[in-house]
Amino acid sequence: MGQPRAYTTEAITLRRLPLGEADCLLTLYTLHRGKVRAIAKGMRRPGGKLGGHLEPLTHSKILLLQERDLCIVTQSQTVKGFLPSDNELWRISCALYLIEMVDRFTGEEEEDYLLFKLLEEALSSLCNSQRTDTILRYFELHLMGHLGYRPQLQQCLKCNSILKPTTNFFSAGGGGVLCPSCSYSERSDYPISCEALKVLRFLQSSNQATATRLRTTPEVAMEVEGILHSYIRYFLEQEVKSAKWLRRLRNETAPRT
Repeated sequence: MGQPRAYTTEAITLRRLPLGEADCLLTLYTLHRGKVRAIAKGMRRPGGKLGGHLEPLTHSKILLLQERDLCIVTQSQTVKGFLPSDNELWRISCALYLIEMVDRFTGEEEEDYLLFKLLEEALSSLCNSQRTDTILRYFELHLMGHLGYRPQLQQCLKCNSILKPTTNFFSAGGGGVLCPSCSYSERSDYPISCEALKVLRFLQSSNQATATRLRTTPEVAMEVEGILHSYIRYFLEQEVKSAKWLRRLRNETAPRT
């Protein structure tokens, strides 16, 4: 049975590109059909009825019209905007990183209600919390796990022994942690301290509300970030563009939280 010609769904706008003189090509992550590309006609025209409802970082209720291989947004109503009230550049940039991650890791027309809710919850948390690092790390870890790339953090990937409280090694290619004895054959392994491993385990087993109460040192936070970003780079075979911008912005202006 084919898709209905017209349907209503909720959507979070991931990207917006100009198309022609007044239209926009949108990348939307929808509640009922996953990632969809759609045209918003007249969106850039002053006074257009769609203007303001379909900007990136906006959660909207939309009416989509399916025309052959093309989707057209015919109606849109804002449910919630995910821009922080103080318009802080750092948190806006963190939010843009989250939507780029979803765009990069998902195919089109793959319905995933849980992923939609994971993104919605993370974006809402960024609007209301200063624990930005923790929110990003929680999202990265649970996104990877949800997509089938959940890293093994409890026992050695090779010998299956329970990991001891010492410096172990994270293998991006293997998808988890190796004990010191098994890591010698892998040149790409990253040393992982006891503290960083505890943080990763805590984030992996917690819900977001619990995770945001986590407190750690800047050094451990940086280590956890490096490990997860190495894991993400392995699957994408390149770095997420927004991650580079976040590092630059942090170094120039933003305190770690």
